[in-house]
Amino acid sequence: MDKVLDIDVQTAKAWLDNDEAILIDVREQDEYELAHIEGAHLLPLSEFDAEQVPDIRDKKIIMQCRSGARSHKAGVIAHDIDRPYTIYNMAGGILAWAASGYPVKE
Repeated sequence: MDKVLDIDVQTAKAWLDNDEAILIDVREQDEYELAHIEGAHLLPLSEFDAEQVPDIRDKKIIMQCRSGARSHKAGVIAHDIDRPYTIYNMAGGILAWAASGYPVKE
């Protein structure tokens, strides 16, 4: 079973608003500083260590990047260390988030 599942930004926003998930931003520091989603934890893919992904059972883990490609890759890496839960990839990344009118911190 694929343990990295794509979700849309509307689902991600609902989960975050309801405190059902944590958001991990895998973009680089300079990208994060330009704009990021409030509350996102920065774990750049270039330095990605799956052991830094919180081992939590009571919340969903959402990976996010600019468009969804790097975050999916990070999700696969995190899954490969045998996490017993599904990791979600926010399809479209921060571009889709902003295009949906959701706030970003600049």
